[in-house]
Amino acid sequence: MEKEQQLLLEQGKLLPIMEEFYTIQGEGFHSGKAAYFIRVGGCDVGCHWCDVKESWNADLHPATDIDSVIENASKYPAKSVVVTGGEPSIYNLNYITEQLKNKGIQTFIETSGAYPLTGKWDWVCLSPKKTSPPLDENFSKASELKIIVHNKSDFEWAEKNAAKVNANCILFLQPEWSKAKEMMPLIVDYIMQHPKWNASLQTHKYMNIP
Repeated sequence: MEKEQQLLLEQGKLLPIMEEFYTIQGEGFHSGKAAYFIRVGGCDVGCHWCDVKESWNADLHPATDIDSVIENASKYPAKSVVVTGGEPSIYNLNYITEQLKNKGIQTFIETSGAYPLTGKWDWVCLSPKKTSPPLDENFSKASELKIIVHNKSDFEWAEKNAAKVNANCILFLQPEWSKAKEMMPLIVDYIMQHPKWNASLQTHKYMNIP
């Protein structure tokens, strides 16, 4: 049974799912839109300010039949799914995106870009982390680049990554939640001086929703 489960995991027909829920997107370009979120367990990127550290250990989250997850997602009126983590690109995402598209559901992913990206995506949110930077191959796939600003040096990090994405990629600066009051004024000033950037907020935290 273990060999069979391992094969299904490799095929992406099972994934370690931490949680799945219907909500309103809180960050970036699609902020304010309803979507079904699928949070995959497992991450070794190791951001010290991560607000879902309970997702890091994949062994804590059950290997879940992806057909049942897709069935859950298809019950809701918003036909868009956000796959997030953890770091979802650790896994084979070809099967889940193929099946979602067969049901007419748009596919969005939030990733650090630290691993090769599999699957067919309508929208790729690339959020690079200094602890494990994106693979070069993933920059061209980004629909939006979201840089988390934790300190002043992150503006330089933002520009380094912005230089690598495609010309149509939308650029966002987002304050790390615990430092938002300190960093937001700096972000506002920076965007006014560098208007290619947009401000992103974790609006779901202000709305008290997942």
